[in-house]
Amino acid sequence: MSATTFSSICFDRGCFWKGEAKSSEWKRQNGSKLHVGGYMALSSGSLRISSSKQEKEARVALLGASGYTGAEIIRLLANHQFFGITLMTADRNAGKSIESVFRHFITQKDLPVLVSTNDADYSNVDAIFCCLPHGTTQEIIKALPKHLKIVDLSADFRLRDTSEYEQWYGQPHKASDLQEEAVYGLTELQREKVKYARLVANPGCYPTSIQLPLVPLIKANLVELKNIIIDSKSGVSGAGRSAKTENLFTELEGGMMSYGVTKHRHVPEIEQGLSDAANSKVTVSFTPHLIPMSRGMQSTIYVELASGATTEDLYRQLEASYKDEEFVKLLEKGVIPRTHDVRGSNYCYMNVFPDRIPGRAIIISVIDNLVKGASGQALQNLNIMMGFPENTGLGYLPLFP
Repeated sequence: MSATTFSSICFDRGCFWKGEAKSSEWKRQNGSKLHVGGYMALSSGSLRISSSKQEKEARVALLGASGYTGAEIIRLLANHQFFGITLMTADRNAGKSIESVFRHFITQKDLPVLVSTNDADYSNVDAIFCCLPHGTTQEIIKALPKHLKIVDLSADFRLRDTSEYEQWYGQPHKASDLQEEAVYGLTELQREKVKYARLVANPGCYPTSIQLPLVPLIKANLVELKNIIIDSKSGVSGAGRSAKTENLFTELEGGMMSYGVTKHRHVPEIEQGLSDAANSKVTVSFTPHLIPMSRGMQSTIYVELASGATTEDLYRQLEASYKDEEFVKLLEKGVIPRTHDVRGSNYCYMNVFPDRIPGRAIIISVIDNLVKGASGQALQNLNIMMGFPENTGLGYLPLFP
């Protein structure tokens, strides 16, 4: 076998992954089995070639397949060794093929036809990605069969305090019992909880880009909990696929727009995570902006250093926190993170710089809002929940230029 031919080889005693998993623990399969990129299996001396997603080890449903996050999950699962899509819903496009909704999927002929949520049959499903809008997810997930593993990409289960959800999202929470069960899935910081969860609340894009650098620094008591200022910028896909006047090309091209000033719905999610890290209430000043690019996100974070702390201490703490992480990368000193360098990938690049003002530091974090900020992290979480290597299906290099 040529090393350039196969992306993964699994024997009954271990796995070796080209460009993906460094190591993993696997349960012994029935008989000797060789997995090659998820499409070939060797058992009892015979070779079987499989091309059908139906034959993969885990059957996945995608609720809300016609939005950007749903489309991104389809793209990532196209090369996933173990997940095959057996059900896709899209109420307004029920009865259509996915290629009629997204023309770039014209080659994906084995994907199921879209159905309405009410007509979904979960008898051939093991796990679910829920990409439905905020406020619509609670009752749907509550009615799902209890054996299913679920990653919810909406905000409906991110806030532990359901009264806070009502305050920020303008409607009462309709599944408070499930909220108690839900695990907040910021993967690198909640990996063990995600591993045993049935329902994972996938973090928002802004909170991901902000908490990944800030949480380790707050836990290490290296920054003050007051006067944290966060300036974040997102590509327009972060606003969703629905037609809105303010998102038209002529409204955005050549300019930049602040929105949700003092009232963006990600504020309580950000403060919840930072407060958990601090074991006390943390309040931040957060302002998001839309910029005229399709995808990408940058958060620039301004902090006061704790007494006796230096920017070098912040750098070393981030280095220690993420040195073994595949998808979170602290850049070399002085290198400024750019959204171009993570486009289309599950990476988060970050760095820290001394401010001109003594006693302050500037942290810059970049992600692709549709991948690490949404669908990529969702896949990372479901991989863990289902016992597969965490990086399966996420080995895409950033797309540049």
